[in-house]
Amino acid sequence: MSYKIGLVGKPSVGKSTLFNAATMNDVPEGAYPFTTIDPSVGEAYVRVECAAPEFEGGHECTPNHGFCRDGVRYVPVELVDVAGLVPGAHEGKGLGNQFLTDLNEADVLVHVVDFSGETDLEGEPAEDHDPREDIDFLERELDMWYLDILEKGIERHETGYHGADGDIEADLAEQMSAFRTNEDEIKQVILSLDLELDPETWGDEDRAALAREIRIRTKPMIVAANKMDTPAAQDNYEAITSDPDYDHLTVVPVSAHAEKALKTADEQGAVAYRPGAEDFEIAGDVSDEQAAGLRQIESFVAEFGGTGVQSALETALFEEFGAKAVFPGSGSPRDTGEFLQDCLVLPENATAEDFAYHLHSDIGEGFLHGIDARSGRQVGADTTLDHRDVVEIVTTN
Repeated sequence: MSYKIGLVGKPSVGKSTLFNAATMNDVPEGAYPFTTIDPSVGEAYVRVECAAPEFEGGHECTPNHGFCRDGVRYVPVELVDVAGLVPGAHEGKGLGNQFLTDLNEADVLVHVVDFSGETDLEGEPAEDHDPREDIDFLERELDMWYLDILEKGIERHETGYHGADGDIEADLAEQMSAFRTNEDEIKQVILSLDLELDPETWGDEDRAALAREIRIRTKPMIVAANKMDTPAAQDNYEAITSDPDYDHLTVVPVSAHAEKALKTADEQGAVAYRPGAEDFEIAGDVSDEQAAGLRQIESFVAEFGGTGVQSALETALFEEFGAKAVFPGSGSPRDTGEFLQDCLVLPENATAEDFAYHLHSDIGEGFLHGIDARSGRQVGADTTLDHRDVVEIVTTN
């Protein structure tokens, strides 16, 4: 599990329910602030279409990690339910400092928002609360957090050994290294905003815009519109997704409650459900009350193409963050019958040589070339791999 997906948002929006639905863990859930104090960490899965059916022989894959069901590979990722956030977190309010530290461990964020409007900014019960306020306040808190650190980097630049004659991008990259950025990226962001490489020419708005752009690039985020099985949430979803002020965000309709209910029913044999599927079947005896609840879930799942929990994780990791999944191996099973045992999640621009090092440092150091298992062609060290490639590595080690 090489990447972490962080669930963030204000208290009482259903983050813990979504976490439990995705991982089938049992962390406390409750409609009151700070149900989660310390971050909960669990194993969730992202779906990747299995490559095994594409090869001759009709061999089934034999996963080392995760599982495969009906031609869909479920690849493990780490999911972190970060402690609840309240306005003023960047100033240390609520669990602010702890929240920001925990949040920075995540590679990509899923902002869970109660689209039903039943909780206010503090996580307290409310009526007709506008979810836009939640989206705005989280982005604002993160932007202010980045701005505080950016300002320290500018001060470092002005008072450092080289003073104002040094490279501002180098000083900012060092100050903001915890965000996994670098000098080249910082310089690119500065120039993309038509700013000079001289902080003395930057006004307050320039600094705020620079902090925001660095945040967007280093901490990608989507919005999980939770509680979408309610009419109020669906009305809010229509309003927000048609509002041009939110075109920069990807919003995924979600019902964490429905996903957890279906997974629990599947475990009990009451329904046959594949996580993320657009439908399910009642497979056992259920009470009238259970049948009524399942019919309601069935209606929601049919309208929105699933409960949205799997879609939120996969949209965040593969679309927003840009990661890709690659299968190591050839197109034939080993003598032991093992076939496509692993499916690894790699960075967006990973090359064949990067893939070799990801498998093992010794394999990377002895890398000769790769072989595309589908075409049989040789793959060079600097060839960028595609999502769902199947590659065999030829190495001296």
